[in-house]
Amino acid sequence: MIYLDYAATTPMSEEALYAFTETAKMYFGNTSSLHDQGSQAADLVNLARSELAGMIGCNSEGIYFTGGGSDGNFLALTSLAFGNKEKGNHIITSPLEHGSVQQALAFLENEGFEITVLPVDQNGRIALNDLRSAIRKETILATITHGNSEIGVIQPLGEIGALLKEENVIFHSDCVQTFGKIPLHAVKMNIGALTVSSHKIHGPKGVGAVYISPTLTWQPLLKNGTHEKGFRPGTINTPGIVSFITAASNHVTRMVEWKTNVEELKNYFLSLTEEDECLIIEGDSHTTLPHFLAIRLKGIEGQYVMLELNRQKIAVSTGSACKAGKQEPSKTLLAMGRSADEAHELVRITLGKETTKEEIKALAAAIHDLTQRFYYQTGS
Repeated sequence: MIYLDYAATTPMSEEALYAFTETAKMYFGNTSSLHDQGSQAADLVNLARSELAGMIGCNSEGIYFTGGGSDGNFLALTSLAFGNKEKGNHIITSPLEHGSVQQALAFLENEGFEITVLPVDQNGRIALNDLRSAIRKETILATITHGNSEIGVIQPLGEIGALLKEENVIFHSDCVQTFGKIPLHAVKMNIGALTVSSHKIHGPKGVGAVYISPTLTWQPLLKNGTHEKGFRPGTINTPGIVSFITAASNHVTRMVEWKTNVEELKNYFLSLTEEDECLIIEGDSHTTLPHFLAIRLKGIEGQYVMLELNRQKIAVSTGSACKAGKQEPSKTLLAMGRSADEAHELVRITLGKETTKEEIKALAAAIHDLTQRFYYQTGS
């Protein structure tokens, strides 16, 4: 199988697998236990906390380990909203957020919070003027994703963070797709809170982290929790956390090498398909993640393309894996002004460190054969 769906998940690295099994064997104690076995596990988790803080440029006191990106987004947004509701009830967001952010905001809306969704331009970027205009005295929080999960468009977090700091609005960003792939520094970018996940960077599933600046006030939805300073209930996943940080460290260290490799592969695909007039690339190459290839084949539904490629043992997707199988038009493309038919055509191809030129060549050939066969059969 040619796997080209790295934005959905990645295979665990050998280093991450080794770290998981060794930690599970040697540090199996509950981090809340007062005996030596528990204390040793707690010390290891705190070391992992410090290492992660170094990777994202923040204070380790603000790191809370979670059950993943979706879990982290819900916990971060609800904790910040309820912790600051005496200051106001207005939250700003974008239409390009992951489903987990949208679900958390829908929950908060039912709890009496008001949500403003900013427009985006034809490339999926928000305008700072629109953000500034949306802020009012009741605004307590803005959540803007760093990298969109459908086409990979990147928002300028540094500029957004500076504006929100000036307006005294808490800034949260879903950085699940960008962590380990492009530079991220919470303090320098004025990000008050962010979410990251393990399985997007060759770590285990079911592990992630939230950073909330120690200067901010937050209140957990589920009170009286005893783990992670009450941020979430449940025994800490020590082997998963150590495995996550091992994978993250490797990815961050090799970020430049990884970026160079996936950009070369992307350019190779574009060179192989440049004469294919029916193939459309979505997103500006200067403002999208380097491993994303969001394409449309004119008149062909993305779901059909995905299934046909799968028959040829090539794995791609039609967008966020959390929404797979629903056959809905891409919300990202709709927000960017595409028609419903065009939004149905989205195919998301995402590259990884294991991807080869031979696989890209096979992908290009398969797409060419698919389009020729489709247009011949339909007379298009």
